[in-house]
Amino acid sequence: MNFNRSKKFTTKCQACELMKKLVNGPVIGSRHIQCFLCFCCLSLCYALRVNLSVAIVAMTDKNSTRSNFEEFDWDEGTKSYLLSSFFWGYILTQIPGGHIAQKYGAKTLLLIGITLCSLLTLLTPLAASVGGWKLLFAVRVVQGLLQGSVHPATHAMLAKWAPVEERGTLGTFCYSGSQFGTVLMLAVSGYIADSSAGWPGIFYVSGAMGFVWALFWFLFAASTPAEHKSITNEEKKLIENSLGQVENKPQVNGPTPWLNIFTSAPFISLIIVHCTHMWGFWTLLTQIPNYMKNILGVDIKNSALLSSLPYAVMCLLSFFFIYLSKVLARKDNVSLSFNRKFFNSIGHWIPMVSLIALGYVTKEHATLAVVLLTLTVGISAATYLGFQVNHIDLSPNYAGTLMGITNGAANVMSALAPLAVGFVVDDVTNVFEWRTVFFIAAGFYFIGNLLFVVLGKTDVQCWNSLTEKPLNNCQLHLVNDVESPVLLTNGDVKATTNHKQNGTH
Repeated sequence: MNFNRSKKFTTKCQACELMKKLVNGPVIGSRHIQCFLCFCCLSLCYALRVNLSVAIVAMTDKNSTRSNFEEFDWDEGTKSYLLSSFFWGYILTQIPGGHIAQKYGAKTLLLIGITLCSLLTLLTPLAASVGGWKLLFAVRVVQGLLQGSVHPATHAMLAKWAPVEERGTLGTFCYSGSQFGTVLMLAVSGYIADSSAGWPGIFYVSGAMGFVWALFWFLFAASTPAEHKSITNEEKKLIENSLGQVENKPQVNGPTPWLNIFTSAPFISLIIVHCTHMWGFWTLLTQIPNYMKNILGVDIKNSALLSSLPYAVMCLLSFFFIYLSKVLARKDNVSLSFNRKFFNSIGHWIPMVSLIALGYVTKEHATLAVVLLTLTVGISAATYLGFQVNHIDLSPNYAGTLMGITNGAANVMSALAPLAVGFVVDDVTNVFEWRTVFFIAAGFYFIGNLLFVVLGKTDVQCWNSLTEKPLNNCQLHLVNDVESPVLLTNGDVKATTNHKQNGTH
């Protein structure tokens, strides 16, 4: 009897030691380098995405810059087609991109996709000169096709590299790159267009940066810790234990469980919250500038500072929310589920209130409207710690595919939102019609997050692996090596420790 108590005490101490290793680990490890490369990837992708938004002004109006390059006589309809062409291709490769990333690895997929996209960026001035807007349209569609796999592949990388207790932090850091790239491109494009390089220089600089990134990605990136050449055994074991992997290179078993995925209530709520988020977010980014110009008399589109300010604040607030999540993680009674839903509520329900408030700001308080817009977009960064990493919570093995499904559906909503505004707003100077637009977007924000709070889960779903019996995600299981207990995720380290201390198995 005393021997059994001693053995239980020894096992408990071993589990506690592992918990300390999981929480502490290397300060800067291979996983952090992978996330920095993903941050740079997303920065680059968004720079390649928005470069035309600035360049097209100089391409159609020589007087807008001091350089003297070819000018194109494109009307507003043609420019709208060109600016939307990227998304025509982008939507189509979301699900295939996620499936390919989880099957063959994210490294090669991203390397090929971004390298080809950068090459097409370098060829953009030539395409516009030789083939006019039609060839440029085709180039942008292909670029969208190539970038459609970026978010699903990034999720596939995070699913393999991010320890569960660091998932929100590392995911937020990676995806803050999208705002950083947007701000950087908007900030420097005007100067490049005004230089001797002219508007073609915008494409040459951003395209060249793509090849620089590709070199570093080829040398230092790996799809999984098992494929990384210089990762330490300690860090590799830390990641694998946290994710519940007991083999060096875990494989996805069997075909993708499509029926289980589309009948899963937590995943359906994830699709809905992603779609409603994109409706509200793109209403803010695409329609608020028109509202502020026509109702409040503030033209933020023609101000580089005001145009980039919401993205800059969103990027900065991403790091504030990372800090806040770490503070909450130190609380013994804060679960992963509460953490996800808390941050998602911040990222949805505060913008919901701000959107409605924007509709009642008068022309005399235009500065307040700019502040509200900036904070509303910025606070949306909280969703990086909410629904945007929940795909990996539900199914690490199929995270790329799940992200492809939700992001594909959400981007359809982001295309429909501006069209819906066109149906509602007949007179752009009618504030009551604009308020209807804001109430609709606020309603989407409210319903989407409400469903996520009620139906959302952070437990690994049973269909994550069809060939294995579903296990209790909150229990600590000991494998063959008693010194290597494996955490079979939902990532709540403190919860598992409590179970063990209570003597449950």
